Amino acid sequence: MKIQTEQVQYIAKLAKLKFEEDEIEKLATEFENILTHFEAIDNVNLDDIDINKFDEVNREFRKDKMEVFEDKKKLFQNVKSMRDTSIQVPKVVE
Repeated sequence: MKIQTEQVQYIAKLAKLKFEEDEIEKLATEFENILTHFEAIDNVNLDDIDINKFDEVNREFRKDKMEVFEDKKKLFQNVKSMRDTSIQVPKVVE
């Protein structure tokens, strides 16, 4: 599947990203490679695979446990803006 640079620019605009022309061409090539890989996966015959069968080996999950992080200064060291005890982020919904 051929990806045009216009398509990459459109996706970048939706994601509010800016790229140089050489980066856009590189991304178009990478998108093509990814889509080619997906086309190859689509051609794999999975008729004999039971999707409802679970792997018995990997059924055990880590237990979630709450831990108190005492060093608040270290926790928020990379935060740009705080309001009281909350992280303030820019509005992303228009």
